[in-house]
Amino acid sequence: MSRSISIAPLATLAALLLSAGAALAQPLSLAEAQELAVQRSRQLPAQAAAASAARERAVAAGQRPDPVLRLGISNLLIEGPDRFSLTREGMTMRNIGVMQELTRGDKLAARSRRYEQEALAAEAMQDGARLMVRRDAGLAWLDLLYAQRAVEGMRQQQAETRLQLEGALASLRGGRGTQAEVVAAQQASAQLDDRIEEGTREVQAARAALARWVGEPADRPLLAALPAPLAEPGDLAQRIAAHPQLRALHGQEAVAEAEVAMAASERRGDWSVELMYSQRGSQFGDMVSLTLSRPLQLNRGARQDREVAAKRADAERLREEREEARRGLVAEAQALLATWQGVRNRLQLHDTRLLPLASDRIQASLAAYRGGGMLASVLEARRGYIETHLERLRLERDAGRALLQLEYLLGGHDAATIQEGARP
Repeated sequence: MSRSISIAPLATLAALLLSAGAALAQPLSLAEAQELAVQRSRQLPAQAAAASAARERAVAAGQRPDPVLRLGISNLLIEGPDRFSLTREGMTMRNIGVMQELTRGDKLAARSRRYEQEALAAEAMQDGARLMVRRDAGLAWLDLLYAQRAVEGMRQQQAETRLQLEGALASLRGGRGTQAEVVAAQQASAQLDDRIEEGTREVQAARAALARWVGEPADRPLLAALPAPLAEPGDLAQRIAAHPQLRALHGQEAVAEAEVAMAASERRGDWSVELMYSQRGSQFGDMVSLTLSRPLQLNRGARQDREVAAKRADAERLREEREEARRGLVAEAQALLATWQGVRNRLQLHDTRLLPLASDRIQASLAAYRGGGMLASVLEARRGYIETHLERLRLERDAGRALLQLEYLLGGHDAATIQEGARP
């Protein structure tokens, strides 16, 4: 018992220090969360490695094949008294030679260009991955922020609801209220407790989703942020044309075009040259041989020409896919812009009419209750205010999500400005 008593103050002090450290933690802003997500992402180094690998292959592809060393024995007797002798038969020769394929320069350039285009496509994919990481981390940050705000709002209303419950109990004891009013107040308080519990689980899930991007800083308090009015987006189609996803598809198309050039260069075979030195017995003279060779493309129409046609079809397929993707991105951006404008109008309606009316309804029902009215009307008015408040939070979150998604589609340029520390 004495040991537990001596340890208790230390445990209390440790808990106080931990809570104080959490309170003093630097709030996590949206911009910092996005930057942390970019720094922690492993997808970006992977894309950088892919680009580096393609550039290395581009250098290697621009080189001629390695020369081939050839060693051998020619015309070796296997019968008679001089069988297996390397020196007694004049036709027996020990050969050493080297063969080199003389690949044309245009073919080497086409091979190198193919990997250079692949490197450019990988760099565009890296830019797109960076934007996706920023977008997804920002969406996780927004979800956590508004989940916390929803719980805070419900807890504030729960305090008022419990005051109503205490008032109903006092009225019942004084003979002015009814048991039904007490039960109604208890039910409203229990329902709000259930919603707070559900909201708390949503906060935990949102924090876990944010931790996937930023790690331990997800446990820090969040610096409240409110998306500022959207800057004029201008011509959406023109701005989306530079989106990394489209640039990556354009890079894949360029790779396909380079492969067309490679296939076209294969329509002409390359010469190979071989120089061989042949050594015979000491009583015979040595020899030198020079050989030129080239493949005979006897069925070019069914082989090389078909390969060129296939590569051209691949390039055309990628070109059409890129156009389809561009149209999809433009339509998505237009829909998001319309969503943001509609949500902005609804937010204004909530701020100027719905929330003030819901608050006025509570005050009116409270005044009526004090004058002998029904408690049920007060509880109903408070439930209405909670629903209106939560709906406004959902709208504000949807507006922020739309801005972050527009920022991704517009390439991260001037899509949304975040004002730190602002609250609705």
